[in-house]
Amino acid sequence: MAHACEHHDHHVHHGLNAPALDRALGAADARCVEAQQRLTPPRRRVLELLLRADAPLKAYDIIAGFGDRGDPAKPPTVYRALEFLERMGFAHRIESLNAYVACRLEGGHAAAFLICDCCGEAEEFAPDFAAQLAAAQAAGYAVRSVTLEARGLCAACRA
Repeated sequence: MAHACEHHDHHVHHGLNAPALDRALGAADARCVEAQQRLTPPRRRVLELLLRADAPLKAYDIIAGFGDRGDPAKPPTVYRALEFLERMGFAHRIESLNAYVACRLEGGHAAAFLICDCCGEAEEFAPDFAAQLAAAQAAGYAVRSVTLEARGLCAACRA
């Protein structure tokens, strides 16, 4: 992703280091076992790339970085993995960026992101949509997912 600003080194890096990455992948494995699903090697690799990333990744960035020796993956492999990771709550798609991020919060929840228009950082937070979801349910609507995207400038870019 191209950044419009020159100060993006001042941001907190969200990518996980080796011990945290191992813990996150282990937790994903455990959740898959509990749900009677499999975290296959391609799914695991895509999740690893998302967990290591400091910013949202487009599918073609994931495809390009997929192979350990720099070999790209076949697009259907990555898109199937992304769909699985979204369904399991391990990843979110940020529609306005057409990009993906690893979920940084525990459990099933509505996804909400603060997206900086300058540096491209996307920070996940937990919104409280309880009243809106209750109203939708009362109207007979079964909400499958909610994603909120708030755009503006992060603190570092505003400084």
